[in-house]
Amino acid sequence: MTTSPASGADTGTPDASIPCPGPWGRGTESAYQPRPWLSASANDALSGDGSRARLYDGAMTAEQDGPRVVSVSREIAAAPERIFELIADPAKQPSWDGNDNLSEAQAGQRVRQAGDVFRMTLTTGSVRENHVVEFEEARRIAWHPSEVGRRQPGHLWRWELEPLGESRTLVTHTYDWTLLTDGNRLPRARSTTPEKLRASLDRLAAFAEETH
Repeated sequence: MTTSPASGADTGTPDASIPCPGPWGRGTESAYQPRPWLSASANDALSGDGSRARLYDGAMTAEQDGPRVVSVSREIAAAPERIFELIADPAKQPSWDGNDNLSEAQAGQRVRQAGDVFRMTLTTGSVRENHVVEFEEARRIAWHPSEVGRRQPGHLWRWELEPLGESRTLVTHTYDWTLLTDGNRLPRARSTTPEKLRASLDRLAAFAEETH
């Protein structure tokens, strides 16, 4: 999923000196507050000095251990309700997918609560079921993808929206493979870098701002 840079004097381009400013800091250090929707290991990693850089460094090798979370954030010049509608309606997701991975989803699958399941056809032609595990209208949504009728491998996609004022929102996009157990998926998980997440974030932002 993706969003674009905010319009106006502030371009919204992430500061390269900060690996991943999240809603808890927006580029400045502050006391970390544990996030109940993250794993214990992820919270432990985030709580230490300099841990944000370690946690959100997308380049991991087979030998590395520790948290497996990649995240990017940026401001978008649109209201959170507008942005969230583009994310929570699967039929709209392919229009802003920055990695050309999503092909189409049937209309009428708009997510309303945790426990919902929506199906998405990928550009490869395969179909994925996405099991929604976190949901707060216009604020947060996350899901576990899986093959149709198969066990969920354990990786998770999350979107978080924080209102910053009139028609401005801080959006954070996260890929969490802390619980991924399918060895065949590990190479692709390791290749999911902040740049790939940012491509979707930028396109989502452009789409949200253009149609605002």
